[in-house]
Amino acid sequence: MAKRVLVTGSSRGIGRAIAHRLATEGYRLAVHYGSQRDQAIATVAGLPGSGHEIYDADLTDPNKAAGLIQRVTADGPLDALVNNAGVYMPMDFAAAGDASFDAALHRTFSVNFESPVRLIRAALPHLEAQRGAVVNVASRVGFKGEGGAALYAASKAALISITRSLAVELAPRHVAFFGMAPGWVDTAMARDGMSERIDQILETIPLGRMATPDDCAGVASFLLRDEARYLSGITIDINGASYFH
Repeated sequence: MAKRVLVTGSSRGIGRAIAHRLATEGYRLAVHYGSQRDQAIATVAGLPGSGHEIYDADLTDPNKAAGLIQRVTADGPLDALVNNAGVYMPMDFAAAGDASFDAALHRTFSVNFESPVRLIRAALPHLEAQRGAVVNVASRVGFKGEGGAALYAASKAALISITRSLAVELAPRHVAFFGMAPGWVDTAMARDGMSERIDQILETIPLGRMATPDDCAGVASFLLRDEARYLSGITIDINGASYFH
C-alpha cells in the first residue's frame, strides 16, 4: 500500500509543492488547511494519483492538533508528518504596543512551534508503528536571527532545537526527525515582505535567485526516503549559498 503523509499548511506555497512532489512519487496525501478551503480543494484536484484527502484545523489553537491527527489516522495509517504550516508576523519589538505584542507572541508560537510539537506527540504512536518520519519546516532565521522578526526567528529556532532533541530521544522508537531551513522563497507569504527590496535581497544570494517552493519540495522528498534515515536530526539549509553556520 502507498505510504501516507500529512502535510500541514498544504493549500498553497511550500506545502502545496511538497504535497505535489510526494504525490508524484506515489504517496497518498492528507492535505491540511486552516482557512483556505478552496485552495485546498484545488491542491488535491491537481495531485496525481488517488486516495488523497482534505482536513481542516485551526492551528492557532494548539489544542486542535490532537483532533487533526485523530481524524487523519481514522482514515488510514500515517507514515510521515510534514509540519509546514507557519505564520510570519514582523514587528518592532521595542515599539509594539502590549496588546499587539502579546497577540503576535501567542499566534507565532502557537502555529510555528506549539502546534507542531502537539502534532508530533499525537502522531507518535502511529509513526512508530510505521517506522515513520517527521519533517519540520523551519527557516534560515532560526539560525541567524532577523531584526524586525524576533518572534518568528525564535519560534523557528525552537523548532530546529526540538527536531534535534527528538531525533536523539525517539531513535529507539524508530521515528526519524528532520528539519528544513529555507531562506527567501518565492511564495505569497514572502512577497508581502520583499516587494520593495527585491534587488537588495537578490544581492545577498550568490546563486542569483530566490528558492522556489519546488526547491523545498525536493529536499522534503529526499528526507523522507529510506536512504536519508541515517541523517536523522539534521536540518538542511535551502538558501542559495547565502548563509552558513
